[in-house]
Amino acid sequence: QVQLVESGGGLVQPGGSLRLSCASSGRIFSVDVMGWYRQTPGKERELVATTTSGGMTNYADSVKGRFTISRDNAKNTVYLQMNSLKPEDTAVYYCNAHLIPWGEGPGDYWGQGTQVTVSS
Repeated sequence: QVQLVESGGGLVQPGGSLRLSCASSGRIFSVDVMGWYRQTPGKERELVATTTSGGMTNYADSVKGRFTISRDNAKNTVYLQMNSLKPEDTAVYYCNAHLIPWGEGPGDYWGQGTQVTVSS
């Protein structure tokens, strides 16, 4: 069974940094797009950043220049380096992967979410 497990969330002061990690495990044939999304109470989940297996990246305008997404294809792991954090970055951050498990068709998989709180 495929699982995505996030780590690295927490409480940080405005202007600080955090690094999120998301490791994929299970019988995985291939992983295409991996990304990070975030959600606050009462709002829809929104895209933060994505990266393809070839290294192309895409960012929400609100995080451009502050966040950097990267991945380790050998480990099926994606990272999100978050710098210059602002209170409005406070949210639950979810990892997403579009992948193909062995013997199955492609699908979207989600992590359980990790809380990021930016507050003084």
